[in-house]
Amino acid sequence: MRLIPVLTAVLVMASLYLAVFERDALMAFARGDGFDLAGLADPAEPAADAPAGQTAAGAQEQAQEQEQEDAQPQGPQRIAVVAFHSAAREIDSAVILRGETEAARQVEMRAETSGQVVSEPLRKGAFVQEGDTLCRLDPGSREASAAEARARMAEAEARVPEAQARLEEARARLEEAELNANAASRLSEDGFASQTRVAATKAAVRSAEASVQAARSQLESVQAGIQAAQAAVDATETELRRLVIEAPFAGLLESDTAELGSLMQPGALCATIIQLDPVRLVGFVPETEVDRVELGARAGARLVSGREVMGRVSFLSRAADPTTRTFRVEITVPNADLSIRDGQTAEILIEAAGAMAHLLPQSALTLDDGGTLGVRVVTDEDTAKFLPVTLLRDTVDGVWLTGLPEALDVIVLGQEYVTDGVPVAATFREEATQ
Repeated sequence: MRLIPVLTAVLVMASLYLAVFERDALMAFARGDGFDLAGLADPAEPAADAPAGQTAAGAQEQAQEQEQEDAQPQGPQRIAVVAFHSAAREIDSAVILRGETEAARQVEMRAETSGQVVSEPLRKGAFVQEGDTLCRLDPGSREASAAEARARMAEAEARVPEAQARLEEARARLEEAELNANAASRLSEDGFASQTRVAATKAAVRSAEASVQAARSQLESVQAGIQAAQAAVDATETELRRLVIEAPFAGLLESDTAELGSLMQPGALCATIIQLDPVRLVGFVPETEVDRVELGARAGARLVSGREVMGRVSFLSRAADPTTRTFRVEITVPNADLSIRDGQTAEILIEAAGAMAHLLPQSALTLDDGGTLGVRVVTDEDTAKFLPVTLLRDTVDGVWLTGLPEALDVIVLGQEYVTDGVPVAATFREEATQ
């Protein structure tokens, strides 16, 4: 008889015995409680190393209770995260922009007629008052033309009384002719005047009417001549006024005026003048911030030199720039000493209503499946939840966010590994770190 089949049969019988008669002890051994050899030796006797008063039946009952406990369903596994207790604080939510200074007005004074400059030039940087002469051109024959136009106008005006007198004379003759015609008609009815006389008086009336019409036409012609002469006078006087180019407002010259003796043509530059009091601060507000800016709101700016100035919003564009989708805003700032120059870079802050916000580290920000910016928080049920946020300001200490409850527990580490409803085991920090 071979040895291996015998050993196999013995092992099979031992396995069947353990599975059928010693099932509890076998399960306890499988759980790591150790194998109860005393129970295998004699179920009716207490184990040798068991505590006093504990029988094999008691051990089996304990094993059954442990098995029932192990058979109970375990809760879902929680994800370990690090969170931070955050409370909302009211902050000054000023709108921050980068812009530049700009002159209130800037004009290029150009010639409207041709002529040679006969005035001494003014040098750039000079301050001029409104009405000061910048360039004066040689009048040439323009003054003679103006005098001729005025003489023609005087001549035309002198013809008016004569034309009016002729009109009055023609009207008087018409009245006389009408009276003679009426008298001849009545005498003809009584037989005291012939039809020939009546016809002659009527012809005289028509002749007088024609004279009145001619006198009226002559008067209208004289008046038209006066208007033409007046137009010629106005044209020559306008041409004379164009010979002098004056400053339209008080300001600084940004360029030298035209040099003495230079020939200017229509459109040639005489000088560039700018007005710096008041000066404007110009910036561009993004469309997400434009509703927070109001006309008349206080605003301040820090120039690159470190100087700080104050003013008020005087203009807010209603149309966005088609390229940047931003809106132009202008702030008027007093500049009596003209120390603020045109084109200086400035950091602008415009006053806006305060807002409740949370200061959180940038690492706490995340995106949901739709690409919405937000944070994940720990709920009262110890589960994760995504909350969308609005970014107010980015600082070296973190980001200021709105759109959140006044107090919440923000997940600052591990938020990328959980989704809404996932149980979490949060470990809280005293302070948030970026």
